[in-house]
Amino acid sequence: MRVVRIGSCNSRSRGRSVPLIGIVGPCASGKSTLALSLRAAGYAVKEIAQEHSVVPDMWQRLTSPDVLIYLDVDPAEGAARQGLDVIPSWWREEREVRLRHAREHCDVYVDTTGMTPSAVVSRILMALNELGIPCVARR
Repeated sequence: MRVVRIGSCNSRSRGRSVPLIGIVGPCASGKSTLALSLRAAGYAVKEIAQEHSVVPDMWQRLTSPDVLIYLDVDPAEGAARQGLDVIPSWWREEREVRLRHAREHCDVYVDTTGMTPSAVVSRILMALNELGIPCVARR
């Protein structure tokens, strides 16, 4: 089941002239692919390696994005995306401990399981539009 949650990002706004979008999620959820697509569409994006940090709110401390996107994926599909036959044991800690704070505070949550990269990008673009987040003016 694909869950999409859209919240309010106004509480984290830093008064930037260009809103910064942060992307977090477990390994193989599609963070890098989404970041490339959003940058190409004119958004200011930062991939946050929260899944590799034991500091629960590292995403806030280092990046403090105006909008936080959490991409999720079923562990079995994530392993398949990485060409693994077995789900790594540390993925459980990654999801339950390292990513909990970001998941609880995200503005947009999308489970990418079973979705194509273009479907994920389309859904995120719709969510950003619903949140009123403009892209950077193209040069």
